[in-house]
Amino acid sequence: MAFSSPSYSKRNTVEKCLPRLSESVFIGLCNILGTAELVTMRRDVADFYEMIKNEANKKEFIMMISGSFKEGFRLLGSDRDFMYWPVNHQVIWDVSLFHEKCMQHLSESVFMGLCTIVGTSEQVTMRRDVLDMHELLNNLENINYISRMVSGSYREGFRLKISDVDMMYWSNHNRVIWDLGQSKFYEKYKLNLIVSDSSESPPGFTLLWLPFMNNLEKVCKVMKNRFYISSSKYKQSIQPSFKGFTEITSGMHGPCIASSAFAGVVDMDEAHCFASDFWPPSASSWIHRCTSWPGPHLVAEIVRKGCHFVAIGHSLGIHEDIEWRISFSLAETQLVYAMNHCQFLTYGLLKLFLKDVINNGVSSEEKLLCSYHMKTAVFWAIQQNKLLKWCPQNLLECFWVCFKLILKWVYEGVCPNFFIPENNMFLTKIHSDSQLILFLRLYTLYENGCVSCLLHYPFIRARVLNVLYNPGCSICTDEHTLISEVMFDELLFREINLIVLYSKKSNLRPVEMLETNVNKQKYIIDKISCNMLKLVAKFGCISDALYLAMYYYKTSRYTEALSIIEMTKVKLSQPYVIHLLQIGGRQKYMYSEAVGGKNWSIKMRDALGMHVILFDNICYFKEILIEQVDKRKRKSLIVPPFILIHMLELLCYRKVDTQKVQTALNDLRILVHFSLFENIFFSDISWQILGVCQYMTGDFKAAFYSYQQSLRQFPMQHLQTSTIIRIIILIYKVIHLQK
Repeated sequence: MAFSSPSYSKRNTVEKCLPRLSESVFIGLCNILGTAELVTMRRDVADFYEMIKNEANKKEFIMMISGSFKEGFRLLGSDRDFMYWPVNHQVIWDVSLFHEKCMQHLSESVFMGLCTIVGTSEQVTMRRDVLDMHELLNNLENINYISRMVSGSYREGFRLKISDVDMMYWSNHNRVIWDLGQSKFYEKYKLNLIVSDSSESPPGFTLLWLPFMNNLEKVCKVMKNRFYISSSKYKQSIQPSFKGFTEITSGMHGPCIASSAFAGVVDMDEAHCFASDFWPPSASSWIHRCTSWPGPHLVAEIVRKGCHFVAIGHSLGIHEDIEWRISFSLAETQLVYAMNHCQFLTYGLLKLFLKDVINNGVSSEEKLLCSYHMKTAVFWAIQQNKLLKWCPQNLLECFWVCFKLILKWVYEGVCPNFFIPENNMFLTKIHSDSQLILFLRLYTLYENGCVSCLLHYPFIRARVLNVLYNPGCSICTDEHTLISEVMFDELLFREINLIVLYSKKSNLRPVEMLETNVNKQKYIIDKISCNMLKLVAKFGCISDALYLAMYYYKTSRYTEALSIIEMTKVKLSQPYVIHLLQIGGRQKYMYSEAVGGKNWSIKMRDALGMHVILFDNICYFKEILIEQVDKRKRKSLIVPPFILIHMLELLCYRKVDTQKVQTALNDLRILVHFSLFENIFFSDISWQILGVCQYMTGDFKAAFYSYQQSLRQFPMQHLQTSTIIRIIILIYKVIHLQK
């Protein structure tokens, strides 16, 4: 009988017991260290604690629990390890990575800053759409006479303080062709055809001659048996048939008439030119160059719309006094419209940089670069740099590419026109010593680097420094966070004010015919005028109803006028109604509560009160005829709606209920005296109207005081002459009564 060895038997017993021993030890360790569920809970609690602490101190430092405690152990003698590091400090392995990240943050910060200065993409689009609609309405009325186009920065969507309004006018009876073969596309007896001849002119300029005699002969110069239209004579003979809102003309500015509008607040340049429906042969290379930007459809549309000719010759040309410059304003506007918002803001940044850095502290004679050069640089940069990413994270690099291109042009003394590269736009101004001085100024900025250049601009400097001091901060590039609904609506209403004014001006003109026509015609015109003004009151803003009230007053329908006035007063008194130029914080909140989210037509009809424009070529009521006749420096009066309401009330009550006249006068006096509608635009006319009303009620002393107050106000509406006339009339009236 065989027996196993004792050692073998012992080993076998241990092997059999080992799993049970392991299970026993596992249970024991679970009791000491914790079960899986308990360890997971400890870790989750530690993670949650970290999150709470870091959320509370996210601007200063980040905390992390480490070691045994974070891992889930809770043994006696185990300490707790905490790690802290500041938010704004990072260790990197490659310096270039930090520079790239920092430049991205700087670009994003500058992008958002420019959105507040120049406008968000939504704001810019709104401005363009409103202006396009305004232009369309204007040209529809004048389709057989004069066409008008807003060009330049204002048309492109800028509303900077440095932006003036450029206007172009051309007769629809004249058309320029490039050869006589193109005359077959026109009915010669309806149009005056003009032929362009650029064979003897520098690139970008041309001569215009008449193949058939017409009314332009008087501004022509005979040369080589042809009648060439003289640009210098044409400018001298200009008598604009449509001036828009122009009020003050201050002389010539290149090919333009320099003027101002809206009480001298807006500077305007009006260019009277000729139009062509054909693309210039000298710019044909541009069509073939556009392989990536702009796209083929836009190129075709630009070519289809042709070009214009403005009255200025090349100063180095042999025919300067009869030369005309080829203008691509319409094409440039379409190209700017085709830019994405980063490209547009780069263009805006260059304009601001030109004004506040390059031309800062420089005399007018030394300001050799202009905004048009900046725009040309952006056009070339977009077209030639196909790998350049035009996005918020890359805005500074895009700006720097354009700046270096301008620096290169100044160094070479050549700035090629985007459409006709042979046209060097530096040829007449930037050369010799002036070229060297300008290059040294730009090169100094270039040596300092992109970021240092922008530190010269105050608003951008604040954003740049904020990123440099907090390099770890993330930048939100969502434009919608910059402007609220009520702010956007306010800006929209300001823009569409032009269209509303245009509609009112057209609809009120038939009123002037009521006094001169026979009864049947008078009835027809009255019905048409009344219906048109009712439409304006229905679809316009609240205060537009006052035009209908004025019409009723003028046509002796005083009860109807008072009904409209009372309804308008109630609507304007609602707490959510916003008045342009005067919007408070609580008013904005209540506006959002009342009409937030509704379409713009409802907002405009129910919650917008605007100042009332009284054009000087329309007699609304004879009581303010003296103020309207004095039109040497303006073409309209701007009256606050509540001022006009109380005046109309007083005028109507004088006809139907004299007992209420004094109440209306007291309401007007309180409104003016206690400045319930404070604004420098309205103070002089408000005191003037109060004085007129006091004079009508026989309170001559109070009227004299009001006229004096009107003279003391800022002369925004140029009422000084009419006020003096009012005072003289008052004095004669008092003297006559004393006799």
